[in-house]
Amino acid sequence: MTWKIVADSGCDYRSIENIAINTQFVSVPLTLQVDETIYTDNAELDIDQMMEHMYATSTASKSACPSPDDYIRSFEGADHIFVITITGALSGSQNAAQIAAQIYQEEHPEVKIHLIDSLSAGGEIDLIVTKINQLIEKSLSFEEIVKQITNYQQKTKLLFVLAKVDNLVKNGRLSKISGAVAGLLNIRIIGEASPEGKLELLQKARGAKRAVTATLDEIVKAGYKGGKITIAHRNNKKFCEQFADLVHAQFPTATIEQIPTSGLCSFYAEEGGLLMGYEI
Repeated sequence: MTWKIVADSGCDYRSIENIAINTQFVSVPLTLQVDETIYTDNAELDIDQMMEHMYATSTASKSACPSPDDYIRSFEGADHIFVITITGALSGSQNAAQIAAQIYQEEHPEVKIHLIDSLSAGGEIDLIVTKINQLIEKSLSFEEIVKQITNYQQKTKLLFVLAKVDNLVKNGRLSKISGAVAGLLNIRIIGEASPEGKLELLQKARGAKRAVTATLDEIVKAGYKGGKITIAHRNNKKFCEQFADLVHAQFPTATIEQIPTSGLCSFYAEEGGLLMGYEI
């Protein structure tokens, strides 16, 4: 019996430590276009160089989802497959995965595939991927894992903190004046993924210190009680450390993982930003 965990690059992992026996993890990359340059969001991507290029151009950068063929290739060689994508409200990745699964199962009816629309990105996807690996490790049946991971997804949430909003301005989602004000006043934008998978604003915090306390306030308000937290961050270890200290002062046994953002999540979170998944 062989297993695959397939995730698009809305997941920040390039590999999984302590992966379950007879299990493979496959990252299916999205692509990012800056001017005329196409960057593939895989392990070879120089994210620093891509970000420098993105900030140097005045034109809007954009992302593109994997094709169904990309997903079909990722399915090969496994009996049981779990596929998780960035929220379908922001990307066509989930739709491409659905088309791929239908085609693949017509050709391989013995293979079981379960698709998960994360309705999220970054740290929350990372939590779900880690949980799937843990459930496979327990030697549960495919159907039991589907049941448990579906329940688990109801107990995870995403909170994001943005220190820069250049992309939002370039793509017309935020006015140039609002973007300039945010930069001048050192404002951090704090938001969450809605139940429909859209990114929604919760509050604006002035200064890094206030953003840290506001972030903890928001996750506690949402039901956090000391569960696991995965923080995918773009060059912001200071925030992660300060936040971890604050969490552990209130929830001493909390497990907090810090990982760098993928290219796609760096694109969305921008410099100093983070996409935090947490259990409630």
